[in-house]
Amino acid sequence: MEEEIRSWLPGLLACGLLAFSLAGWTADEQHTVPDLTVHEWGTFTSIAGKDGRAAEWLPLGLPRFPPPIDLPQFVERINGVNFKLGLRGTIRMETPVLYFYSPRDVTVSARVSFSKGLITEWYPHADRVEPGGVVPDTGLSQLSADGSIIWNHVAVSPNLAGEFPNEVQSNRYYAARETASSPLRVQTSAGEQQEKFLFYRGVSASPLPLLAKLTSDGKLVVKRLSGDEIPNAILLERRGERVGYRLTGALTDETTIDPPVLTGSIDSLHGDLEEILVGQGLYRDEAHAMVETWKDSWFEEGSRLIYIVPRGFIDQVLPLTIDPAPGQIVRVFVGRLEIVTPTTARAVKTALAHNDEETLKKYERFLEPILQTVRQEH
Repeated sequence: MEEEIRSWLPGLLACGLLAFSLAGWTADEQHTVPDLTVHEWGTFTSIAGKDGRAAEWLPLGLPRFPPPIDLPQFVERINGVNFKLGLRGTIRMETPVLYFYSPRDVTVSARVSFSKGLITEWYPHADRVEPGGVVPDTGLSQLSADGSIIWNHVAVSPNLAGEFPNEVQSNRYYAARETASSPLRVQTSAGEQQEKFLFYRGVSASPLPLLAKLTSDGKLVVKRLSGDEIPNAILLERRGERVGYRLTGALTDETTIDPPVLTGSIDSLHGDLEEILVGQGLYRDEAHAMVETWKDSWFEEGSRLIYIVPRGFIDQVLPLTIDPAPGQIVRVFVGRLEIVTPTTARAVKTALAHNDEETLKKYERFLEPILQTVRQEH
């Protein structure tokens, strides 16, 4: 009998291993929802220093020019409304929104981490935002841990009519709702919160995937620093009502871009940028919502490189986990890199000399790094 048992053991073990393998496969399948789709868009805003790399700056500018209130009061903030004023970093991450699309109700969790950064604003209510107790007026590169935010129970409800909070119609927050995404519900101790997306913002001291440096004859040399290709870019300049821009296509190792001629139009720029965003995987209403959200900021006075951030860089600096896993995740971030051209430097110096507050306000939060670049040149 003992010999018979021994003869059965290999077969029993094989069956056990097969059953264990199938159980594991089934568990994995249960954590995937093929008909759930997640789309995300956001902006990484930075300013190029003298060497072309992202300079450290105060992402919300100088106390002399307090930032406009562009978020509703129902949005939650880390350590109070003006906490970000004292943080020095390289990236201001603006208005990432996570859209969910599902033909049926499903409950998910979402977690985002930010390398060398902090999550500073969010809505709906999150279950955990870390690290806590961060002291203002500090360098983000000195943080002991990466920032993160977690929503543990987000109900995706495609048939929900949706009663979303609304305070100020002119606030830039609301344009992101103009999509066909499924409404979301989050339970909190104060009651249920509903929204069309998960919203968050942050600041970071991470480097950018590229640098952009001016040559002596006014051309812009853009050099890729990460391994991934920059899918597309636009070199934009605006002086008053005069606008010019150049579409670059994909940027590989190093590209030299001539300065744009100021004979373009804002309307055509809107259309070109929306087409680029759709080409990167956003739905058309999402691309339009993104441009509507940021058109007054992206296309303001000055010179800047607007580029599509490589997906590999996004996943490295801003890793995202959705559970159960969607069938598709699309992440499209626009990089905005301010360029301190001689024209910008002259405009700021002249405005300072004449106490021209109106002109200085056009450059607001970039004044400190602009002046730093001017001092390095002179």
